[in-house]
Amino acid sequence: MDGVTVINHPLVQHKLTIMRKKDTSTASFRRLLREISTLLCYEVTRDLELKQETIETPMTTIEAPVLEGKKLVFASILRAGNGLLEGMLELVPSARVCHIGVYRDHDTLEAVEYYFKAPESLAERLTIVVDPMLATGNSSIAAVEKLKERGARNLRFLCLLAAPEGVRNFQAAHPDVPIYTASIDSHLNDKGYIVPGLGDAGDRMYGTK
Repeated sequence: MDGVTVINHPLVQHKLTIMRKKDTSTASFRRLLREISTLLCYEVTRDLELKQETIETPMTTIEAPVLEGKKLVFASILRAGNGLLEGMLELVPSARVCHIGVYRDHDTLEAVEYYFKAPESLAERLTIVVDPMLATGNSSIAAVEKLKERGARNLRFLCLLAAPEGVRNFQAAHPDVPIYTASIDSHLNDKGYIVPGLGDAGDRMYGTK
């Protein structure tokens, strides 16, 4: 699909397979999600701009590359997004964090917003929106709309799994926001869950139902 990058690194795919297994424990699922989020973060930040800075090594003075511009923003869609957030912050500890409270009504499948807290100067920062699942796309669409209202202009969306229906809905609403994912699965079932999927990511992370 245009505008979608599927991250097919062998380690990503291996860890994802273990996460899909229904008998994977809560502790293992949470650990694997943190590990896989670090790998996904490498890919979603692959083309960050660099500038040269003069530094001193123990041997000499050189011009060396460092990240250019303001700090990144990782925008977590609560609550499951925090599972990706933890591993990404291990890789980019200086990143700013935005929390967006959006949940999917299980009857209407529509997104309901309840919380939003973001750093300043979103217009000047790359904002990477994170949520393990892109199912119907309603929550992700609402989260990105909220960020745009606050001035964000340079956005990317990172998820673990995506359904074709969610990709289509998201791209129709936000064609300017590229999607990064480890897998595009088959379809959504009549309850709005991704098939084959891995169940509800939040429930599997925290041992809830």
